[in-house]
Amino acid sequence: MTERKNIFVLGLDEANLPTLRNVPHADAYVFHPLLTVEELQHGEVSVAELKEKAESILDSFDGSIDAIVGYWDFPVSTLVPMLGERYGTRSTSLESVVKCEHKYWSRLEQQKVVDEHPRFGRVDLEADVPRPPEGMSFPLWVKPALSYSSELAFGVKDEQEFREAVEEIRKGVGRVGRPFEYVLDRLDLPAEMAGVGGQVCLAEESLSGVQVAVEGYVHGGEVTVYGVLDSINYPDSSSFLRHQYPSALPEPVVRRLHDVSARVMRQIGMDSATFSIEYFYDPQADAINLLEINPRHSQSHAELFEYVDGVPNHHCMVSLALGRDPSLPYRAGPYKMAAKWYHRWFADGVVHQVPTREDLDRIEREIPGVRIDVVPEEGQRLSRTPQQDSYSYELAHIFTGGDSEEDLRAKYDRCVAALGLAFDETTPGGRDTKNA
Repeated sequence: MTERKNIFVLGLDEANLPTLRNVPHADAYVFHPLLTVEELQHGEVSVAELKEKAESILDSFDGSIDAIVGYWDFPVSTLVPMLGERYGTRSTSLESVVKCEHKYWSRLEQQKVVDEHPRFGRVDLEADVPRPPEGMSFPLWVKPALSYSSELAFGVKDEQEFREAVEEIRKGVGRVGRPFEYVLDRLDLPAEMAGVGGQVCLAEESLSGVQVAVEGYVHGGEVTVYGVLDSINYPDSSSFLRHQYPSALPEPVVRRLHDVSARVMRQIGMDSATFSIEYFYDPQADAINLLEINPRHSQSHAELFEYVDGVPNHHCMVSLALGRDPSLPYRAGPYKMAAKWYHRWFADGVVHQVPTREDLDRIEREIPGVRIDVVPEEGQRLSRTPQQDSYSYELAHIFTGGDSEEDLRAKYDRCVAALGLAFDETTPGGRDTKNA
């Protein structure tokens, strides 16, 4: 019998374990947790300390280290190539990851090969009166060059909102920016990045239209796009309501998304890795604009690919790390379409009647083709839930598979009703007023 492959997963969490175990040949793999999500993403992290802690776990492991993988943003994305270099596991280069993660450097690379991106520029965080970059007009998005889950990203309509957003970013940019300096120090940076650092604020002209995500991988220098998904927001909000697969965009637009993605990923120099690129498509102007590049596949979409194509997208990550064929089957799943829904609350409050895992298992049995993960714990104040966007709080992630949009929505509505979450000590206004 062939020995099972030892695959170390940075930030392995309970929500992703079922889909990891559903990848082809999973019975030949052993998935080992390497650091917790809390260690990796809560508070201000130290990359050097995390690397040291991961190395002590790996050094004490009595067996082969066949792959080191991860599906989270910084610092996981940068730890994968750093650890890979030490233990001889397959990954893309650290430089290619940083060219995706550092939003300013990423824009500099994108503009060398495509025009499909918004106007952008740096904002001086040290200025007494910060101003938008020259030649740019409102509305704008203001964001740190590095962040988690749209944290500290603000849409602004005028100078007043711009100054308020910059002040918020000034106070919070160090949480991710300072640790990132450690990573930047390990690279030979080009002249255009000299002195830029990790604590950078970026302004970009606002984009409009349909938001889409393009997922793919680079294998042997060849870029493959394996899926395009629609990202649909709550009405009058920048917060996601759901990701839906496959995209409803016309085929010529999908082909253009494939082309832009391939050109950009070749420029960045990624290989043996997955990626996820977010775009806006404006149907009125027939214009594509690249929003951001993630140097990892989206674990949020694992169930969607499993529902529609028959295999979760984790398969591509695992196969690339082992040097195997990463290709996914096409439309071999039980449903024509699938969605990941974000059940959100747009005001602060304390959560009660949070269902147990047994309650969730019962709901999943009663409604075929659904999976539910609840975010807050019983009695938790929403404003103390980590890694939320600037405008809302996530209550639950609800995955639905179906044969029509009506089917997906009906299953989602049934799940929300069955969850029965209750709130007290709610604070009117706050985040919900920002959506006006």
